[in-house]
Amino acid sequence: MSADAGRLTKAAPEPRTAVEGERSLGARLVSFVSGGMVRVFLIVVGLFWLVPTLGLLLSSLRPPDEMSASGWWEVFSKPSQLTFDSYDKLLGNSDISDSILNTVLITVPATVLVVVIGALAGYAFAWMEFPGRDWWFLGVVGLLVVPVQMALIPIAELFGNIGIFGSLIGVVLFHVGFGLPFAVFLLRNFFAEIPRELLEAARLDGAGELRLFFRVVMPLGGPAIAALGIFQFLWVWNDMLVALIFTDADSQPITVALQTQVRQFGSNVDVLAPGAFISMVIPLVVFFAFQRQFVSGVMAGAVK
Repeated sequence: MSADAGRLTKAAPEPRTAVEGERSLGARLVSFVSGGMVRVFLIVVGLFWLVPTLGLLLSSLRPPDEMSASGWWEVFSKPSQLTFDSYDKLLGNSDISDSILNTVLITVPATVLVVVIGALAGYAFAWMEFPGRDWWFLGVVGLLVVPVQMALIPIAELFGNIGIFGSLIGVVLFHVGFGLPFAVFLLRNFFAEIPRELLEAARLDGAGELRLFFRVVMPLGGPAIAALGIFQFLWVWNDMLVALIFTDADSQPITVALQTQVRQFGSNVDVLAPGAFISMVIPLVVFFAFQRQFVSGVMAGAVK
């Protein structure tokens, strides 16, 4: 009996050694991925990704004749080229300056309305009982596959009949309508992961649906709401197709205004370069300002 026990004792470490070998391989892979070389590689990739932004910034600070004669990298050998004259000319161009304001007036309401309505609808689909809830939600999901191009002409005719075609309101409503299906789908799935016990405890304390939504669901859904807001902001700010169709000369955003400024190649690059940089840098600032909330919202569903 003692000899058998001794053999079993000696045989036991073998499977433990195999497991340790597997763990050590995984540990080595994790160590490699998080190692210094990988970080250096990612930093280099990030710097290359920022090269067009840097080039556009330096181009916008150069005189028009210098931009036509040489590349933006000439600034490093001739820093005296840098000037803010193009930005002064840009601010003096009423079409561009007004279009920047129009872009803000379109993007901010379209983002806020999509986030607010999407959050309310997502909570209703996740935790409220009403007739046909699942069928309504399937209808919302089905709207995700509807192409924007399919609705341009019918909605343009509708807006023309009710008198909002060519106005800021029409563009905002279009973006809200096409942004809501994704917002409802995203937030409903996120809200559905909230523990039921937490909501039931709040109801036992006397919380109604609105109080439950604002005091419990909204704070817990902050990362997903932030990610949705960034997505919607970027989509609306960078949109050109919808704005090109549904706006006129008084309501056009900066994307359309820059397109209308292209008369001939290089003829007004002193306006296009700073205008394009302003149009690009504002979404970058918004993204980097809320990148932590964005990453938390995107990864929230992966860790449930």
